[in-house]
Amino acid sequence: MNVTGTLTLLSLAAWPVCAQSALDIIKRSMDRDFDNFSHQRNYTYQEHEQDLQLDAKGSVTKTESETNEIMILGGRPYQKLIARDGKPLSENDARKEAEKMDRELAKREHMSDSERAQLEKKRAENRKFLRELPEAFDFKLLGEEDVSGEPAWVIEADPKPDFRPRTMQAKMLAKVRGKVWVDKGEYQWVKADAEVLDPISVGLALFRISPGGQIHFEQTRVNDEVWLPAHVQIRADARLAYVKKMRTEIDITYRDYKKFQTESKVIAVDQK
Repeated sequence: MNVTGTLTLLSLAAWPVCAQSALDIIKRSMDRDFDNFSHQRNYTYQEHEQDLQLDAKGSVTKTESETNEIMILGGRPYQKLIARDGKPLSENDARKEAEKMDRELAKREHMSDSERAQLEKKRAENRKFLRELPEAFDFKLLGEEDVSGEPAWVIEADPKPDFRPRTMQAKMLAKVRGKVWVDKGEYQWVKADAEVLDPISVGLALFRISPGGQIHFEQTRVNDEVWLPAHVQIRADARLAYVKKMRTEIDITYRDYKKFQTESKVIAVDQK
């Protein structure tokens, strides 16, 4: 056996049992997450986003919000704006959104099978970087906590200094540390908290979050078959388009999940 192989065996032997257990939990939860993602395309829902801009003292200086309906259009999810700043769209704006949706439907109905396959491939590749989580972090099992009355493992994640991302998106993993709560019964991520260590860019790199930014994520059980996003919150000092500096708080809630079926269009489901 060469030196590298010997060192690898020694390091594994010295690795704490709790860390190995934490890694196993994370790997199983990732399999559940990718299964959730495949089911999500079968659901319609509403996404409500509220953006707050704050001054240096933390006082709110500006508030904006949008509500979007996520529907199944031509076999794929489509986002339609239905309200702005807590009020339904004006008649003129609602008509524009309807016309925009009609154009998109016509476009999708004329897509070839190969074009549809390419879109599905791109959709899957956008999350491919998450497969690098086990390589990107050192995981430590901190203990257990009840979340909404159910027991969950609490796992700490610290970025590995020698992590070498294989994809562009995975570079972001080296810039955060966090904590994950994993449901013990179903190996699902109930919630997660992350702290930004180095600047990260989101939204086509137009929104840049500075070190110290906080990200909170929650999921909910839907229809006894899938866990889907319930709440995302971002608190950060940021730059918009690399120019405008601001202190911001973004709060996104997901609600009214309904399962889409071609024969009955939409059916209501329970959320737990």
